[in-house]
Amino acid sequence: MFRHFAVLLLAGTAAPAFAQEATSPAATAQAPSRLFTGSDLFSLEQASDPQISPDGSRIAYVRRSGDIMSDQMRSAIWLIDTKTGVQTPLAAGPGSHSSPRWSPDGTRLAYVSAGEGQSPQLHVRWMASGETARITGMADSPDALSWSPDGRQIAYVMRVPGEGMKLGKAPPKPEGAKWAEPLEVIDRVTYRADGAGYLKPGYDHLFVVSADGGAPRQLTFGDFNDGGPLSWSRDGRAIVFATNRRADWEREPNDSDIHSVDVASGALTQLTRRYGPDAAPAVSPDGARIAYLGYDDKRRSHEPAQLYVMDRDGSNPRSLTASLDREIDTAVWAKDGRSIFVSYDDHAVKKVARIDLNGRVTPVVDGLAGGGLDRPYTGGTFSVSNDGRVAYTGGDWRKPADVWLNGRPVTQLNETWLAGKAMGQLRPLDVTSKDGRKIDSWLVLPPGYQPGARVPLILEIHGGPHTAYAPVFSSDYQLYAAAGYAVLYTNPRGSTSYGAEFANLIDKNYPAEDYDDLMAAVDAAIGAGVADPNNLFVTGGSGGGVLTSWIVGKTDRFKAAATQKPVINWISEALTMDGTGFTSRYWFAKQPWEDPMSYWARSPLSLVGNVKTPTLVVVGSEDYRTPVSESEQYYAALQIRGVPTALVKVTGASHGGFTARPSQSAAKASAILAWFDKYRGSAAAATAGN
Repeated sequence: MFRHFAVLLLAGTAAPAFAQEATSPAATAQAPSRLFTGSDLFSLEQASDPQISPDGSRIAYVRRSGDIMSDQMRSAIWLIDTKTGVQTPLAAGPGSHSSPRWSPDGTRLAYVSAGEGQSPQLHVRWMASGETARITGMADSPDALSWSPDGRQIAYVMRVPGEGMKLGKAPPKPEGAKWAEPLEVIDRVTYRADGAGYLKPGYDHLFVVSADGGAPRQLTFGDFNDGGPLSWSRDGRAIVFATNRRADWEREPNDSDIHSVDVASGALTQLTRRYGPDAAPAVSPDGARIAYLGYDDKRRSHEPAQLYVMDRDGSNPRSLTASLDREIDTAVWAKDGRSIFVSYDDHAVKKVARIDLNGRVTPVVDGLAGGGLDRPYTGGTFSVSNDGRVAYTGGDWRKPADVWLNGRPVTQLNETWLAGKAMGQLRPLDVTSKDGRKIDSWLVLPPGYQPGARVPLILEIHGGPHTAYAPVFSSDYQLYAAAGYAVLYTNPRGSTSYGAEFANLIDKNYPAEDYDDLMAAVDAAIGAGVADPNNLFVTGGSGGGVLTSWIVGKTDRFKAAATQKPVINWISEALTMDGTGFTSRYWFAKQPWEDPMSYWARSPLSLVGNVKTPTLVVVGSEDYRTPVSESEQYYAALQIRGVPTALVKVTGASHGGFTARPSQSAAKASAILAWFDKYRGSAAAATAGN
């Protein structure tokens, strides 16, 4: 994502002396580095979206790998034989291939595929013959694929182009004249989205198409966005989905409901009615019930989604997880219809459990992993066979996610090449904040670290802030560790996976005491004899960028900082972010013009007069979540005050796609290391307790 930083050395900084023993004494200057380098990002492979066949004999999954020539992570679909472990590519040619979905009888596999420079299309593979057919030929990409129970049709969601508001017109243009582009008129509340840019007129709707090919048929219409996942009724006559069809839906975006559409007539029936988001419906195997996720919106900054079940007609809704106090993110019916498989984060570990219709929770597997490669967020997805076997993405801090089946790995995508690398080692750190709360924390130590040696420390803070870090792989941390830094990461108050009370300690109060949690973690790293108290550094992105900027406004203990895609001024962010209306509704009690001082009191810009710490500012040039103007405000303020600073823009990168391209991910980490190295002092005494 850092195109204009591609000239930086991807390997970052030279390793410190104590890490040199990670290299064989017989190594020559021409031998590959044993340390993890920026170039190694192109070698990483990661499994995602594992889909086990109904009979459990095969798993189709998406395999992501780096392409050094195009500077992208490519997606291919591979098959695993669950008895032998043998892998075969199914769709692995040039382009992008994703979303594998088995037919109900397991004889066919639907997926989305796009050749180089082509739009994604729906394909079907006949597994016995190996023949593949393209089913659609559309201008836009199909999403949320769902087979009908009889396997004859496939439903999906796709954007339908529309026309925007017209205001006046330009005078007639002479033939052959070269005029400016027409005026762009914007009249929607949400007119741009991070990763998509300025939105073109149009809405997402449901379609069905024959699984044998032919013209698709649109099922839903109107100036509303209909969303997946989609679930068919057992008789195939209706499809259940989520949508927000309020007249004021643009100003009440968090109030979706479960609807049913009649496949023959297109008639809609609303099944849920309460203020709050209801989503992800799944019809039970006998067709009598619908499971779904949702919550009553109380306008707190965090509200955990619960698992609900209702009768097929929408009556008798009830929560099965009200007492669990964890956010449910996926729900899949067991084949017998007597329980539901769900996933959720619990104390920084993603788990799959089985919940019966009385709400009893039975653990199934844990240790799910997956998602981004750069930082160690919780993540991972799963699917279930008819006999209850669970395929999922799992792993730990040593490498990116693999495919697992019922507690054992069935792929080893990075095993061979990582065996030649000396990686930073992870260890947990015991941290208690000033109010007595335990704060989950971890240290990634430099390769070859010797107990008792004090090393420079980077405190890296997660975004969200309602997310969680986990003891899983992080390419950023390995690059920092290879450069001789220990990396400290934590789940301060506000993090998810510890219950609603812990997450909402920052409700209408962010940033605040989460600062104390982070400082307690730094003190613990020093107390453990690892961190050099004279060589402390801090960075973080998004919510972590907010806290980085807040920290340097409150303390001078860090030698340098790098705030990445931060919010600096809550008033300007609230009125320029892509989800206009979110910040003022969920992070503050009133609108900016009603109570501007509340916004100012929580804005890092209010503390900029205290900042002495040299601070790098990093942001994607196409960031619409924490817009570029936020970073530019902070950079300007630091320059005006004479605080050492620089502004780094990741060319073409969105907020969510900040590190999507390997060269930019490597260059961003290298830029941060170069900034920290400018202010890094000599090593402290290598004696524990100093």
